[in-house]
Amino acid sequence: MIGKIEKVPLREVWKHEAHDFTTWLSNNMDIFNDVLDFQLTNPSREHGTGNFSVDIVAEDDSGNIENQLEKSNHDHLGKIITYLASVGASKAIWIVSEPRQEHIKAVSWLNESELAEFYLLKIEGIKIGLSDPAPLLTLIIGPSEEVKEAGETKKQYADRHHERKEFWKLLLDKAKGRTKLHSNISPGMYTWVGTSSGFNGINYNYTIGQHDGKVELYIDHDRVTGEKNKQTFDFLLTHKAQIEETFGSPLEWDEIEGKRACRIAKYTTEGGYRDKEKWDLIASNMIDNMIKLEKSFQPFIIKLKS
Repeated sequence: MIGKIEKVPLREVWKHEAHDFTTWLSNNMDIFNDVLDFQLTNPSREHGTGNFSVDIVAEDDSGNIENQLEKSNHDHLGKIITYLASVGASKAIWIVSEPRQEHIKAVSWLNESELAEFYLLKIEGIKIGLSDPAPLLTLIIGPSEEVKEAGETKKQYADRHHERKEFWKLLLDKAKGRTKLHSNISPGMYTWVGTSSGFNGINYNYTIGQHDGKVELYIDHDRVTGEKNKQTFDFLLTHKAQIEETFGSPLEWDEIEGKRACRIAKYTTEGGYRDKEKWDLIASNMIDNMIKLEKSFQPFIIKLKS
């Protein structure tokens, strides 16, 4: 004979969250052994900091437990974070009857920061036949190497955005004293900044990588088939000798195989946004090349417009 598990409303098991559930939990800390990778000992009730308190503080490199017999809410999450920040606890356990999706995401984000370890657990009441009700704990989300790696990747991504934006600010400020071409452009966080040549879909772009950069004429005025982009590229290619003579050195003529757009570029090898000590040199070189690029191509872009 195999029994069937039935759900029991939590309020039938513990009438009152603080008086009943928290008391039971502090007397039965071994319930965590099956779902956590560490053991909690020596629990004590209602520890406060300022106007906030948490339900249970237990020992294991310092940890605190906040429980709810209801859906997760912002108030309880706020208590946990406030307590952690105030006393420097290294672990937090949040027990709820129903974790909301936004709080699962929030706990995952907090784990990515690696400031502390957050565990979100779901508690249910169950019984089999006429048996006494029993608690069922499920780990919804906790710290892991994958989460930490994701956090580190996001941090590196954010650092990259910040570095690029600082570089573009320096370059655009320097460029304003020499050319009006990008004078109305604001520094962004992406790999490129650009402005129109006056022909819709043909732009003068600055592009920066970690250790290299380039200026380019980027052709993408036909966003349906790309055929007109190729025609424009071919038209300019027929004037390659004159364009490169005006520029003063060879350019890279790239139809960008497999892509709709085309580009004609001058690369720089002085460095990129990771080479901060060379930023002045890199920016000056790219501005020089951009001024020459516009001078070389603008007469032919005027012909395209007409």
